[in-house]
Amino acid sequence: MNRTEFIIATAVILMVAFCMGWFANWLLHRFTRVSKSDVSELERMSQELHDAEETRDQAITYLQQREAELTNQLTQTEAELSAAMEGLRDARHEAEELRMYVERMQNA
Repeated sequence: MNRTEFIIATAVILMVAFCMGWFANWLLHRFTRVSKSDVSELERMSQELHDAEETRDQAITYLQQREAELTNQLTQTEAELSAAMEGLRDARHEAEELRMYVERMQNA
């Protein structure tokens, strides 16, 4: 193989390598290309996700406030019940004392 044949063979090999690289690059961009409709779909989905997260946060805040209100109301109701039970206990005790007093007065 003389010098001219070697240069031509090297040039052909380099040209084939360049063409294969260009073709591989073209294929890669062809299959990984994102269309405008896909981008708009992704933007719409991200906006919907953001809105859903805001709604979730609002719902959590509302539920926490409502839970605090109901806990407060339950505490007040339990305090009222305790006071009512104490009043009833005192009234029964007083009624029993009055009954005993009336019985003593009738027997005397």
